[in-house]
Amino acid sequence: MSLLTVTSVVPLTPRMTRVTFVGDGLADIGTWPDQQLKLLFPKPGGPVDVSASSDAGTWYQAYLAVPDEVRPWMRSFTARSLTGGVLTVDFVLHGDDGPASAWASRARVGDVIGRFGPSPEYARPLGTADLLVFAGDETALPAIASLLELLPAAQSFAAFVEVADPAEEQDVPGVRWVHRRAGEDLVSVVSAMPAVEAGESVWVWLGGEASAVRALRRHFVGLGVSRKDIEFAGYWRRSLTQDDAPTSEDLAEAEERIAVLSE
Repeated sequence: MSLLTVTSVVPLTPRMTRVTFVGDGLADIGTWPDQQLKLLFPKPGGPVDVSASSDAGTWYQAYLAVPDEVRPWMRSFTARSLTGGVLTVDFVLHGDDGPASAWASRARVGDVIGRFGPSPEYARPLGTADLLVFAGDETALPAIASLLELLPAAQSFAAFVEVADPAEEQDVPGVRWVHRRAGEDLVSVVSAMPAVEAGESVWVWLGGEASAVRALRRHFVGLGVSRKDIEFAGYWRRSLTQDDAPTSEDLAEAEERIAVLSE
């Protein structure tokens, strides 16, 4: 585990804030598509650094060894960028008391939180195909934006991001914005895209609310896209947090991800 220190806080839209960090070890981490990491937000009176809290052999065992009442909240994020030892993370402000959203809404330069990762052990290459499709909600926007920046100029792609309204749009070329407050939803809009042409290879990246991700994955499998050519991750679950136990659907999704990776 390492510590992160806030160096800037910049509002991007009414519901998203960009925070940059520096910290030990960041300059030694390489760059790869979709860099995922864990951020630790301290509870009142609790520690930020849990690495010295236990003699356990892994970071997660050390984390679990901290008493629950002071154990930091842990949430998963995708780096918007990591370059020159500076980590950039975009936070969705939910307007509730969720630990990450609440922390980001009051973050100031000099604040300190903990991190695990990103680790190259979990790196997955960007897909190659005639058409690349990216779809997610605002929680997936940092990942989608960073992935689009890696595409060759000649690459054909379709990108869809569901946000609340036009005020939440960002300067990300090529994105088809889906507006919830106008009655649109990600699954319906993506499912209505033109059918895959015969002989056209397709690679798909999906992220966001878990049930929407599952529905879109089923849609693309039904179009004939191979399961191994669909990267998918349910970032959040309606009415549940990362602290809640996995549902049967969550467990089935995890087993399927493992099976695909083993092929």
